Amino acid sequence: MGGSLLLDTNAVSALNTGDAVLRRRIAGADAAYMAIITVGELHFGARKSTHVDRNLARIEDLVRALPIVGCDEDTAAQYGIIKAALRTRGRPVPENDIWIAAIACQHALTLITRDAHFDEITGLVTEAW
Repeated sequence: MGGSLLLDTNAVSALNTGDAVLRRRIAGADAAYMAIITVGELHFGARKSTHVDRNLARIEDLVRALPIVGCDEDTAAQYGIIKAALRTRGRPVPENDIWIAAIACQHALTLITRDAHFDEITGLVTEAW
């Protein structure tokens, strides 16, 4: 299969619970990354859970296992392009997901997700797991 992947938050969550299909897909990739926005979403989820310490420890494990891609000025430019295009077409996408898409587009990464709204973003390559 090959290619470099960016894992959406739902994919990272599935990876964290041991999803075998996703693990095989990642094993066949050239590289797999996690967006800093995803790390933030995971922290939010951990803080609102009933097992805060356990979930925070899992996040630490994921951060050690997957390289994190951050945001910079180029990411911000991609974000602006994507959000303007979505607004023009009247197709809203959650704010954090626009940032995740911007990172994927900026670095030419295939986004692994189960969220269909990413299909609204022109130029974004996605793959459902």
